[in-house]
Amino acid sequence: MAIPSALDTLIDLANKETDEAAKQLGATLRVVEEAEQKLNLLTQYRDDYAARCQTSLTTGISTTQFNNFQVFMQKLDHAIAGQQKVVSDAKLQVDQARAVWQACEQKKMSFVTLASRASKEQSRRELWLDQKQNDEHAARCGLYKRNPS
Repeated sequence: MAIPSALDTLIDLANKETDEAAKQLGATLRVVEEAEQKLNLLTQYRDDYAARCQTSLTTGISTTQFNNFQVFMQKLDHAIAGQQKVVSDAKLQVDQARAVWQACEQKKMSFVTLASRASKEQSRRELWLDQKQNDEHAARCGLYKRNPS
């Protein structure tokens, strides 16, 4: 009986570990989603700003205004590149968190399989003992019927 309770304890611990890994995976997925939203906002802002500048160019702008536009566009491009790096790093963290969760899940399933095998073995032993006791009882009953003394 000690083996099943030890396996039950291991399964409980593995369940907790798997749940924690799943929470961590969820958190990293949220970070990726937020980073992608920020990247989309930056890209949309850059596109809008470029369109406004293009409109201004058709009506005519000064050299200073055009230089300011170029400097600001470079800053936006730099910010977009930085945010793309944040998204990329966050996706790597998701991959790592997913690998950890999968390893935890696999470990848990191994313990469940071992517990299932132990349970089947215990049931097989109990069935064998019951059959043995029934056979012995039948043999004794048959012996007493032949020798009533």
